[in-house]
Amino acid sequence: QGQLVESGGGLVQAGGSLRLSCAASGSILRINAMYWYRQAPGKQRELVAAITSGGSTNYAESVKGRFTISRDNAKNTVYLQMNSLKPEDTAVYYCNGRGIMYDAKPFNYWGQGIQVTVSS
Repeated sequence: QGQLVESGGGLVQAGGSLRLSCAASGSILRINAMYWYRQAPGKQRELVAAITSGGSTNYAESVKGRFTISRDNAKNTVYLQMNSLKPEDTAVYYCNGRGIMYDAKPFNYWGQGIQVTVSS
């Protein structure tokens, strides 16, 4: 079994920055792709950013130019740098990782969720 542990959330004023981290651990052979999702109260969970094993990235239109997803493959860690934060960015952010375990079984793990609150 494996797990994803998120850190770095909190309260920030509009225009400020936060960096979220998501560290994967366990019997993971390789991670094919990692994703950041977010969900605000009463809203559907939405994909914020994605990064593939080849390093390709994709972003929601609402965060392009402000958020950057990156990874450190040696540490099995993905980051989300969030700049110029807006109140509408307030949500619980979830990391998701998909790949292969040492026993050759695929995995799809979610982080515990971390609150990001942006005040006006």
